[in-house]
Amino acid sequence: MFSYYGKLSAEFYDIDTPIGYSFGDVEYYKERLKGCRGKILEPAVGTGRVLIPLLKEGFNVEGMDISSEMLSLCKTHCSKIGLAPNLYKEDMKSFSLPHEYESIIIPAGSFLFIKNREDSINALKCFYNHLCPGGRLIVDIFIPTNFQTGSVSTKSLLNKSGKLITENDCLTEVDLINQHSISYIRYEKWDNEKLVDTELEHFSMRWYGIEEFRMILENIGFKNISISSDYKFRQYPESNDQVITFEGFRK
Repeated sequence: MFSYYGKLSAEFYDIDTPIGYSFGDVEYYKERLKGCRGKILEPAVGTGRVLIPLLKEGFNVEGMDISSEMLSLCKTHCSKIGLAPNLYKEDMKSFSLPHEYESIIIPAGSFLFIKNREDSINALKCFYNHLCPGGRLIVDIFIPTNFQTGSVSTKSLLNKSGKLITENDCLTEVDLINQHSISYIRYEKWDNEKLVDTELEHFSMRWYGIEEFRMILENIGFKNISISSDYKFRQYPESNDQVITFEGFRK
């Protein structure tokens, strides 16, 4: 039985990338959102790594995620410091929320984890339709560099109670024509060398070329699109290992 950001996966993610941990994105988004006084939505909010620092800065941010486990951890983290943002359990490709937003942000390449291209397009249309006139979308993507099927990466972490959690990520399929890959990720929790929990995740990723993604945004209706790399505004990417950030506005 496969899960998608289930309990063990969410716990591992929360330890590995705690609240406020930054790839450069937390500072970048704070800077780009300066002057934003309206509502901000963060789809794929996860456990609140970016959302909570933005809330602390006074931004009016709401979160959305498909994973109940992620949202539960996010709510717990917020509650501990007296924050109570609106958090929604919704799917990016088909959500409908009661507000329009001045900005929608998707840091850290989470957008690429939508499996099907059509669903990705539908998600971008949902973002566009949930922006107020003149509102903007800011979204990070990246281009994968590992295309060697069968390659395995392993990481181990200790939780607060001293239990070991391991992540074994095996790349099993790469479709270069359709720009799509599949990995199987196994999470295991160990207590005194005894396996006490395990979780298997079917993990899909779909990537895009830089100008390809710009054209997709333009076809949906986004205007004044800027492209940045490694969180340096309007610095066009020069290598395939850079984080690429798109910013586009609704009419």
